[in-house]
Amino acid sequence: MLLEPTPLPGVVVLTPRRFGDARGWFSEVWNQATLAAHGIDTAFVQDNHSYSRDAGTVRGLHFQAPPHAQAKLVRCGRGKIFDVAVDIRQGSPTYGKWTGVELSAEDGRQLLVPVGFLHGFVTRAPDTEVLYKCSDVYAPECDGAVRFDDAAIGIDWGIAPEAAILSAKDGAAQGFANFTSPFSYEA
Repeated sequence: MLLEPTPLPGVVVLTPRRFGDARGWFSEVWNQATLAAHGIDTAFVQDNHSYSRDAGTVRGLHFQAPPHAQAKLVRCGRGKIFDVAVDIRQGSPTYGKWTGVELSAEDGRQLLVPVGFLHGFVTRAPDTEVLYKCSDVYAPECDGAVRFDDAAIGIDWGIAPEAAILSAKDGAAQGFANFTSPFSYEA
């Protein structure tokens, strides 16, 4: 498995090897022991699968606060997305900074988003499916969101904000200036 660091420490692009033949291919997308050898020691307890009918669908920016904070391992099973992580660990030298990577069914790349980061994506193709592992179970009382198009963060989603297809929750999300993060940076 190829591991590529991003500008945000802890956010890593993982590219699993694919073994192909005339039938197609096989890929091991997660192996705890292999990744622990690379310093990634995250145990996952829940798998999620989302489907977005239209290109331009934005899901995020989401987080889950302690005591049910979640790390996520995100991959695209069909279609293509632009996947984003934003550092929200108070005191972090990269607080409020973002990184993004395109993930597609064709390339098999994955994005590891640690605890203490906002996460979101925009679909780049219709009929896109996203699969992600979470390190804790969903807890509605810990669920939170920040506006995807907040100028203070300045994410270039590759679409006009008014063209984004949003859920009611994401459309009503708070701005970054009014956001008090429940996460602290530990060097």
